[in-house]
Amino acid sequence: MNGVIGVMGSAAGNLTDELKGKARKIGAEIAQNGYILATGACPGLPLEAAFGAAENGGTVIGFSPAKDKKEHSTVFNFPTEPFTALIYTGFGFKGRNVISIRTCDAVIFISGRMGTLNEFTLAFDESKVIGVLRGTGGFADEFGRIIQISAENGKEPKNLICFESDPVELVKRILLKIGLIRGL
Repeated sequence: MNGVIGVMGSAAGNLTDELKGKARKIGAEIAQNGYILATGACPGLPLEAAFGAAENGGTVIGFSPAKDKKEHSTVFNFPTEPFTALIYTGFGFKGRNVISIRTCDAVIFISGRMGTLNEFTLAFDESKVIGVLRGTGGFADEFGRIIQISAENGKEPKNLICFESDPVELVKRILLKIGLIRGL
């Protein structure tokens, strides 16, 4: 395997068939390029990406906020398929986010609500390669402005960040940026 790419985004809300399809394409591209896909083990767009990776022979890791499978399924009502491995952090949402983001070489964001914003700020602060799927709504459409505000207040991004509206092109750009970091 080449490394780990996280896919973070809306677990619920206005999840159109178009958004789900784009998430699946991202997952498929990650798998087809030999990367492991990581998510927060939640439903929604990250789950669609997980299915896209799994359907293309990829390895999918889910980082659960729960302490065990029972809590994952009954308290959080989170899925157990199609994950190759579920890691039960027991740290709740915010603790789980730290572990999942730190595990990734790059993180792709699709739409998103408050949890996705938390994941984005972690990835930004950890100087991860970041990809944002444009035009998907939620916080993903605000990340450019958040980066601008950060820069205006003295925190220039150290990240390699790209914005793209096409899911296949976004993954290609992320892979190029990972390659630059590794000197490939």
